[in-house]
Amino acid sequence: MAGSVTSLFRSGAHSPSMAALTREGGEGTGPVDFCIPCNPYFPTPAMMETMAARLKDIITFYPSSADTITAELCQLLQLPPQAVAMGNGSTELITWIDHLLVRESLAIPVPTFGRWTDQPMETGKRVDMFPLQESNGFALDLAQYAEFIRKRGTKVAVICNPNNPDGGFLHRQQLVQFMDAMADLDLIVIDESFLEFADAEAEPSVVQEAMLRPNVIVLRSLGKNFGLHGIRFGYMVANPSLAGKVRSMLPKWNLNAFAEYVVFMLKEHGAEYAQSLLQVRRDRLEMASQLSLLPGLTVYPSQGNFLFVRLPVGAEGTVVRDRMLTEHRILVRECGNKIGSSSRFLRLVVRPEVDVRRLVSAMEQVLYGTRRGAAVPELSTGTSYSSGTAAVDRLVSETNGAGMQLAQAVAAMSAPGLAAAPAAGVGMPLPVAAQQGVGMPMPAAAMQMQQPQQQPQQQPQQQPMMAPVAQMSPLAQMAQMAQAPAPAPMQIQMQTPVPAPTPAPAPAGPTPPGVPARGGLTAAQVRGMTAPAPPVPDLAPAPATGWPNAQSWPNAAGMGQAG
Repeated sequence: MAGSVTSLFRSGAHSPSMAALTREGGEGTGPVDFCIPCNPYFPTPAMMETMAARLKDIITFYPSSADTITAELCQLLQLPPQAVAMGNGSTELITWIDHLLVRESLAIPVPTFGRWTDQPMETGKRVDMFPLQESNGFALDLAQYAEFIRKRGTKVAVICNPNNPDGGFLHRQQLVQFMDAMADLDLIVIDESFLEFADAEAEPSVVQEAMLRPNVIVLRSLGKNFGLHGIRFGYMVANPSLAGKVRSMLPKWNLNAFAEYVVFMLKEHGAEYAQSLLQVRRDRLEMASQLSLLPGLTVYPSQGNFLFVRLPVGAEGTVVRDRMLTEHRILVRECGNKIGSSSRFLRLVVRPEVDVRRLVSAMEQVLYGTRRGAAVPELSTGTSYSSGTAAVDRLVSETNGAGMQLAQAVAAMSAPGLAAAPAAGVGMPLPVAAQQGVGMPMPAAAMQMQQPQQQPQQQPQQQPMMAPVAQMSPLAQMAQMAQAPAPAPMQIQMQTPVPAPTPAPAPAGPTPPGVPARGGLTAAQVRGMTAPAPPVPDLAPAPATGWPNAQSWPNAAGMGQAG
């Protein structure tokens, strides 16, 4: 019994991606998942055996209350329980943060973790997306981000540190300066879900600052750190008032018995956990070094347990992904469905050296045809982004995310310097994106605001941007696909008519350094380059983040002090 249960824990047989990996055929000694961020060294095999032996007790009896489990975790992390709320995964906490604390709008750099864009969209909030520039290595400049928030009038700001999928990192002092400069916002959320894998500074977390400020929440993930994604548990830290507001809405038994067992087990295995983090950091450096030797492959600096890479010119991400799976039984994360990214980018999870050697060998064969004939072909459809993310970006740019009339109203109410605002993406992709398989569905409330018919005079402005993706404009596609009369459009009173914003033209000549796939556009070209903004008082521009210092390891949130 124990052996079979342990095998189930390790196999991931319930996962569709892993099920595909375990099909007969292909080459190699077994399936390897480079898609889901994990900690391959924790829990240890001995810990898994112990958990399997206790399975009957774990699933038979009720878990303790969330307060009891939270108190145990807080004792381990040396945090006051009044400042902590535990959730059934960090996504449960993101959901409640949105429902309780986000009133009108939320700003988030993109590309990033999808729930930070999707969740507020689903509840009708405006999402102001700040595009991280490919030409700048996807580094987040906090001074420009702060200016973007001021111009938009955004009420809530989110920063993921390290960011997913690129692994970009911000030092603690930079974030403290940002909190000081934006102290008047309703809320600032620092998502530190992957921070324990960082080694750029000894104490990178802003947890202590969050407990002292009235508008700051720090989000942490336990499943990602421990390699136990199926055991849904994470926590947030804030001042007691904010933490209590979220905690009061959570069910008494929102944490399951597996989560309780792991939390109470951690104090006996702190040393193993600290060692696992050390090994992941070493593996990250070695993996980045090996991948950087592949011609034409760009590897971006990362402080997470994953690496963001740009494929060589002519390589299409979905083709690479499918061939890696079918020919080599290796699953990689193609990032074409992330807003602000494209299918030229992959996110690769840091794994042990033996798996990395297999990954590099397989990518050589797929990208350059060293053993299997021709290299990766272009798509037969003639589009550069098979995932449709570029099309979603164009739709967001042209309609401001919520219909043409609303786009004009927003433009009328914006400051004079915001003429290029729609290029950054402001709201929800149109329903056609979901019907075409290129994006996320729009909330029903926002669907009632969209335009039932296109206006002919606006067509010439939209056609140049849509030409690389489709033969007709997105509004024409919507009109053709409509099967029933659309609801009456929302009427917005304006004193003077305002023309629709003119999309920023694609730059002429070469595009350094983000070269697109044939006939396509880079993410920066699609969204429009973000011009340098005037500096915010008392907020210095963020320097470029270099490769991490492998000699300095952070204190793993107190875990290394236990056991």
